[in-house]
Amino acid sequence: MWDYGVSGYSPVWLTGRSAVTAAHGRRLAMLEGRRLTRALLVWDLDDDVWFADGLVLLDFEGEQVEIVHTKFDEVSITWNTVDPAQPVDWGEEFRLAWRDGVPGELAVLEGQRLRAVELLEWVGEDMAQGMVALSFVFPNGRVTIYNALDENGLEFGPPDHRYIRQRLGA
Repeated sequence: MWDYGVSGYSPVWLTGRSAVTAAHGRRLAMLEGRRLTRALLVWDLDDDVWFADGLVLLDFEGEQVEIVHTKFDEVSITWNTVDPAQPVDWGEEFRLAWRDGVPGELAVLEGQRLRAVELLEWVGEDMAQGMVALSFVFPNGRVTIYNALDENGLEFGPPDHRYIRQRLGA
């Protein structure tokens, strides 16, 4: 199994909102009220851009959620398994490293208390139908991590109207 360049990392793939809710809904809801203390992305050092194939790490006062998407509709959510002090190694093809403070829209969410977590299910009439995104709502913004066709995507505004929204824990 591919470890996404993180030694010892083992993704656990889920498909569909009910599977994600059953496996992680309660724990995601328990993040509500915690501060986002750190957000890390995998960064391509040569091109100086976000490496969207890598994991997204969000740390809420010591509870780290690790998110990565693959194919058209699979998501892996793991908890506290990745040590960002360890290097990211994709072999000789890429020089990668963990980076915080980017993009700016994500960095400004750090320090804010999480208001809600929403699971978003794509109902558009295309190959992404059924894809599940995770949306983290803060007092002054939001970040949604979605499947961008076999890699992660980030959005910072309100969700597209083609998502069914399920708030966890409320």
